[in-house]
Amino acid sequence: MVVNSISFLLFFAVVFIVYYLLKGKDGNRQNLWLLVASYFFYGYTEWRMLPLLIFTTLFFYGLGIAIGYYNEKDEKKASFLTTFSVLGGISILLYFKYLNFFVESFSNFFNAVGLHTNGYAFSIIMPLGISFFTFKLISYVIEVHRRHIEPCRNLVAFATYIGFFPTILSGPIDRPKQFLGQLSHSRTFDYAMVVDGSRQILWGMFKKMVIADNLAMITSGAWGNYESLPGNLLFANALLYTFQMYTDFSGYSDMAIGVGKLLGIKVAKNFNYPFFAHNVAEYWRRWHMSLTSWLTDYVFMPLNIRFRDWGLKGILLAVIINLMAVGMWHGANYTFALFGLYHGLLFIPLVMNGSFMKKRKEIVGKYGLPRLQDLGKMLGTYLLVTLGLIIFAAPSVTVAGDYVWRMITEMATVPNHGIIGQFIISEKTLLVPVLTSLALIVIEWKNRKREYGLCLVTDVSNKYVRYLIYQAIILAILFFQGVTATFMYFQF
Repeated sequence: MVVNSISFLLFFAVVFIVYYLLKGKDGNRQNLWLLVASYFFYGYTEWRMLPLLIFTTLFFYGLGIAIGYYNEKDEKKASFLTTFSVLGGISILLYFKYLNFFVESFSNFFNAVGLHTNGYAFSIIMPLGISFFTFKLISYVIEVHRRHIEPCRNLVAFATYIGFFPTILSGPIDRPKQFLGQLSHSRTFDYAMVVDGSRQILWGMFKKMVIADNLAMITSGAWGNYESLPGNLLFANALLYTFQMYTDFSGYSDMAIGVGKLLGIKVAKNFNYPFFAHNVAEYWRRWHMSLTSWLTDYVFMPLNIRFRDWGLKGILLAVIINLMAVGMWHGANYTFALFGLYHGLLFIPLVMNGSFMKKRKEIVGKYGLPRLQDLGKMLGTYLLVTLGLIIFAAPSVTVAGDYVWRMITEMATVPNHGIIGQFIISEKTLLVPVLTSLALIVIEWKNRKREYGLCLVTDVSNKYVRYLIYQAIILAILFFQGVTATFMYFQF
């Protein structure tokens, strides 16, 4: 059951109506209903792993209370329990996300030296959303130990925070203080918030179903048949894949945030127009913000403090470790580690010239367009990100290297019509995502200082014109949606 499906619409209609009928003084009844709905949603999607979600929630709930208790009584025990909790969360990730990888690697090694094993007999099923809810659990115990929040003694509220159904499968990764604070009181129906949430859901559906799913029809075939494509089509495929990932993932985030707004809950922002970034450091401050800010607070900053005596070398080491953590968070594959290392190395010149933490002042050229030098920096950053995503998307480091090598060495090869047709399937297949992608870029540039692209409709004073815009987007979704593809970040 995904957010852009009929089954989710029916499910959410029931949740929405009952939710506001349960309005009370403290919000406990609404929280309980949200928890029931969240566990139903997760169980419907991945019923075999629902006990894991419940068990880890109860376990970390108890650890949070214990850490809060020992914060006042015995700091050493509080620190030990926090370390134990963090290691426990990491162990969960290692077991479910990396055990298959380690077993297969050892199996391949033993087979290579003549000791035949069957590593696939140990295959472990990875729970959906485990990277997201585990990071919530870890951040909670750290925040309790740092005394940034009091331990949550309301089990229902805590479990709702961990299992909140709009975000459990693909984020955003909400911080405990902001989210739990919203569950401490009843939520009343807010017409303006519901309208804004509906608008953001619509915008997310447009990005996912009209742009990302149409682009997927092109890129999926190209990745599976890259050896037969000339360099210029491989380059075009990589450029399209980058935009596909953005519209797919940010589209889901918009829908999740919008659903939260319909329930009177503000979910963390996850994207801030990343392709308008002037360098890779700025890009990472705009892309998957709930993850990068999480790793900045809990990985980079502690490492930066620990390495501070090493000067710039210490900063670089902390940055590279942090970016490799970003890569490895996505899964157990050498490509993800290489992806993180690649981005970490891109930070070297930015750290050396002291610009990686600086916030630039935006200067707009004529007609509200970016200046040529700014446009050049944006395009350069997009190309660097695209190269990194080739590594990210490839099934192995060997395939990634072969893809890049073919793309560069065969760039001048003129493709025949049969290969072009094989790549784009049909003119309509390419026309829809290209035109809508261009429209998206223009809309997002005009609204880059607002929360999301469709905020521009609020500037239209005539309500009939506003409704026409909404109807046009709905019709575009109905008539131009691509072949429905699963959300890309469900695999993480």
